[in-house]
Amino acid sequence: MYKNRRLLIAGIHHKERAIAPVFEQGLQVRCFTNPGYNTDLLGTFSGETVRTGDPLETVRRKCLEAMDISGFDLGIASEGSFGPHPTLWFVPADEELLIFIDRRYGLEITARVVSTTTNFDATVVDTEEALLQFATKAQFPSHGLILRATKDGEQQLYKGITDIRELTDKYHHLRAHGGQISVETDMRAHVNPSRMQVIGQAAEQLLSKVLSCCPNCAMPGFEVTDVLPGLPCELCQQASPLPLSHLLQCKHCHYLEEKPYPQGIRLADPRWCQHCNP
Repeated sequence: MYKNRRLLIAGIHHKERAIAPVFEQGLQVRCFTNPGYNTDLLGTFSGETVRTGDPLETVRRKCLEAMDISGFDLGIASEGSFGPHPTLWFVPADEELLIFIDRRYGLEITARVVSTTTNFDATVVDTEEALLQFATKAQFPSHGLILRATKDGEQQLYKGITDIRELTDKYHHLRAHGGQISVETDMRAHVNPSRMQVIGQAAEQLLSKVLSCCPNCAMPGFEVTDVLPGLPCELCQQASPLPLSHLLQCKHCHYLEEKPYPQGIRLADPRWCQHCNP
């Protein structure tokens, strides 16, 4: 179905380094990029352009616009979001959303990975020593940094700094012009190996979904759409919060199937039971 088809990877920050090997091996497609399409117009991490839509709206638009410009009917795009982890609130997280669009067959498949593998951070610095301490913590110079100075409502911004001499020179240049100076991690994929790693994990998950074919119509994208809790407790036999089954649905023909015991166990450990361990 996909052997030798041309797959467009939308973006300008070299995400193809993480995505292309996964899909070229897994689907036997030929991957291409279109550096002429500036995805920064849909939003930047450094704030020059504010993302107006939610991540799914943005990644879908990014993929479709890139496909329109380049004339491809098969494409992948990704969108990253950074902030507190959804359950570990004091831990920063990287959420990567990938979309696979096949216009020939009318398919849209997404994958999402939330990871604590990130150096996402920012602080105000008033000495070179504080700057270098932050740089060490942020895994500089393998990971890029951004310097920003704000004075009288105006900003000066330097992105993609990966050299110690450039970092200190830019810092002293900003100090000479006054204002508050902040340093932050540059979260663009091409200067952030940690993020590139998470994009690779999301690509693997996306490939797995594409390779999961519907038992009814054989189309790709037969995936889990809901998790039904209620696995019986080993001790009291009452329903626990652990998954009893998964619901899988085809995006093409909408065939629905329930898969019991998705974790391979039929009884829950009592420590997860709200009756035995309230």
